[in-house]
Amino acid sequence: MAETRKAFHESLHELTSDVIRLGALVVESVQLATAALLDADLAEVEQVIVQDRPIDALTHSIEQSTYLLLARQAPMATDLRVLVAILRVIHELERTGDLMVNVAKASRRLYPHGIGPKLRGLIDRMREQATIQLRLAMDAFAELDPVKAAALEDMDDVMDDLQKDLFRTVLGATTIDEVAIQRAVQIALVGRFYERTADHAVNIGERVKFMVTGDFPTPAPVGARPTTPDG
Repeated sequence: MAETRKAFHESLHELTSDVIRLGALVVESVQLATAALLDADLAEVEQVIVQDRPIDALTHSIEQSTYLLLARQAPMATDLRVLVAILRVIHELERTGDLMVNVAKASRRLYPHGIGPKLRGLIDRMREQATIQLRLAMDAFAELDPVKAAALEDMDDVMDDLQKDLFRTVLGATTIDEVAIQRAVQIALVGRFYERTADHAVNIGERVKFMVTGDFPTPAPVGARPTTPDG
């Protein structure tokens, strides 16, 4: 029995290490997608899309390993909570990777047009805020720290305010011209993608609190929709 428990905890440690590695890939994707957008670089756009493949592959691998542990070990209490939370955390991370693919595709639609200085500044601040929240979420997960997890909720207002600023700036700079309107729509969508990224970080924090306390995460607001790639 002792050997079985030891093997289980070794497998659990490997899983959590893989989740942390997945988080690092997603954080890197945020940087790549933002660079592709601000540089108007189609080669960087393709790099973001290619980067999403290992994110998807690692997500699938973690998911399969987690289900195998659940089936073979029938864990209880804290161990069960950790495995259930891992399944949700990797979902949040994989969806964040999809959002960055969406940012890259928006870059492609905007090409070859550049983005004005004020919008560039706002987008880079959104990248920075998304990165801060994702890294804090992964630190909370790695350390099982409910205090860091709870701090994510307070930080989310910062991203919401940035998105509103971006939207107002886009509206103020848009002329009554079909091309200008299409560009404005793409930039507004980009703001939404960063805002959703921050939401995913908050959701990871909720899962960490569940792992530690057993308290169920707060239900998503009515009308919230899952993130899917936009093709």
